[in-house]
Amino acid sequence: MTEQQKTIVCAFDQRSPRVSAFDIHEWVYEILHLQEHEEVMIQIDGPRRHVYTKFRDPQRMEAILTATQGKDDFRHETGEISKVLIEADRLGMRRVRVASLTPEVEDKTLKMALGPFGETRDIQPEICPNAYRYRVSGAVRVVSMSLVRHIPSHVVVAG
Repeated sequence: MTEQQKTIVCAFDQRSPRVSAFDIHEWVYEILHLQEHEEVMIQIDGPRRHVYTKFRDPQRMEAILTATQGKDDFRHETGEISKVLIEADRLGMRRVRVASLTPEVEDKTLKMALGPFGETRDIQPEICPNAYRYRVSGAVRVVSMSLVRHIPSHVVVAG
């Protein structure tokens, strides 16, 4: 994992409907007020629902981060509103899958265990797909967090 420079990441809510590439470009123009000459590139990571925008000028990037205060909304054609987290992509916002946690392990315990690696923004249970009979949690939690250092592949949580 490398540190992106002069790049922001917009993390769209995973629970919301998917957003088309066209709608993302329009949202960037209308909400972030970016002009074509200010950007080097826009990269859309559909499965993670992240949009990376690389800037030519780091001051312009910082101005957008200040203006949005790290969040904004996306309005879908249906009228549904999704939250979008906006931040500099350093080690950045990541979605971390934590497996083999029993329901008795509270989210606050998981948050404390991951604390040395960054700021936890959200913890959600991963629900079994529609193909399965039971739409229940499969003992996996998905943690959205802003990393400050790399997480090892195995972390002991509550023993």
